[in-house]
Amino acid sequence: MNDQIAKILTNIDEVMIGKREVATLSLVALLAEGHILLEDVPGVGKTMMVRTLAKSIGTSFNRIQFTPDLLPSDVVGVSIYNPKTLEFEFREGPIVGHIVLADEINRTSPKTQSALLEAMEEGTVTVDGETVHIPKPFFVMATQNPIEYEGTYSLPEAQLDRFLFKIQMGYPTFDEEVEVLRRAAHREPLKTLQSVMTIEELRALQQQVKTVHIEDSVKAYIVDIVRQTRSDQHVYLGASPRASIALMRASQSYAFMQGRSYVLPDDVQYLAKFVLSHRLILKQEARYEQIEAEEIVQRVVARVAVPTQKAMNYE
Repeated sequence: MNDQIAKILTNIDEVMIGKREVATLSLVALLAEGHILLEDVPGVGKTMMVRTLAKSIGTSFNRIQFTPDLLPSDVVGVSIYNPKTLEFEFREGPIVGHIVLADEINRTSPKTQSALLEAMEEGTVTVDGETVHIPKPFFVMATQNPIEYEGTYSLPEAQLDRFLFKIQMGYPTFDEEVEVLRRAAHREPLKTLQSVMTIEELRALQQQVKTVHIEDSVKAYIVDIVRQTRSDQHVYLGASPRASIALMRASQSYAFMQGRSYVLPDDVQYLAKFVLSHRLILKQEARYEQIEAEEIVQRVVARVAVPTQKAMNYE
């Protein structure tokens, strides 16, 4: 594993107890230039995770608290008339930043949610015909509460498709929660956290991830898995070709995190549920039978033939 990546994970471990997998997946998404949707109950550390990540890299951190009355201009920015210059000037919104926390994203209207689409996919925002490029690296970590549905709006499929991963934090174990109390009683680790990576170093790592080798047989394996989701009996709408690209890029990033210059089928198998589950639209029968999307993805992965060693040619 890269030394700088290891230092970031160590930093996160200083603040977050027992969240190594979530921290690893967050870094995988960041290095793959993707975005994350964190779905879990309040109080398990979703906001703390993204703040720790931002502070470890020493980059800008913006937070958008989504509410029912939030307007698209509150997210992307607005043009304001300057009487001195007799011109309109663009005042950028909080989405224009390096690491952005979109807190409780499902509490705002679909119109405001859609304002994020261009930013997340194209890396730009357009206001009054003026296009502004968001500086790279650009990483959005959105959160939503899966329990309270009153006053919330379900994310549209197009928006969900823009997230590389959908993951859950989960409650800590008994021992982990005791350790949380012990640390909170004596200090606040986030305040003393030091940056261990610069923006330039992060950009360099993102470019290195793109050079990770992936055999044609593994690419075919990814496509086979994604196509199988479209024909599953419990799926109304399966994963799109964008999902295939997302799974490939995530696998390259994960392999890089493991210190390898090539992707293994194991990488694809591990990441499949995080990449594909939120992109599936299930039939009503599946809901009646209480079948979850994660179960379907795992079932698909289990039945797709894994590339053999002979088909893979790694040096």
